[in-house]
Amino acid sequence: MFKFIKEFIKNPKFIGAVAPSSEYLAEKMIEDINFKECNCIIEYGPGTGVFTEKLIARKKENTLLLVIENNKEFYENLFSMYGYKENVKIINDGAENIKKYLKEYNIKQVDYVVSGLPFTVLPVSISNAILKNTKDILSNEGEFITFQYSLLKKNFLEKYFNNVKVTKAMINLPPAYVLKCRVREEL
Repeated sequence: MFKFIKEFIKNPKFIGAVAPSSEYLAEKMIEDINFKECNCIIEYGPGTGVFTEKLIARKKENTLLLVIENNKEFYENLFSMYGYKENVKIINDGAENIKKYLKEYNIKQVDYVVSGLPFTVLPVSISNAILKNTKDILSNEGEFITFQYSLLKKNFLEKYFNNVKVTKAMINLPPAYVLKCRVREEL
């Protein structure tokens, strides 16, 4: 927790909270992922790895998990915890550069993107690049799952995803909104 607060103080524009996400929020974020059928999951901005741990525990052995973390301290911690795991790639870069890594790992489409990025404080140009790339890389049935502490960016997300479902996760500090975004309408 102390390391998380220290990193927030050093760079609040890229770390959107003063505390890591709760276990409850992590469960809400991944509860609808079809782990049996997916081949590739990407996680943006894992921070201390609360979501990463759950994704690794539930994914199939042959499902590729790309974890992309811009913060060097968080990246090093994640790499030491999970870098040895099979089909888990820990990357130190910004999420806006995700297409470079899909090319590197020969991935055509992604089933799920799970994001802990703070879109309310990220520069708009970076947010636009991340969301455009995310929309481009998702499979037809793919889903972008993020959380935010307010709904200020819901309309912004709707520019890229025409189907955004919102639920509230009260057991988190502070309470958060989980947004599950798709390009296609549910059938």
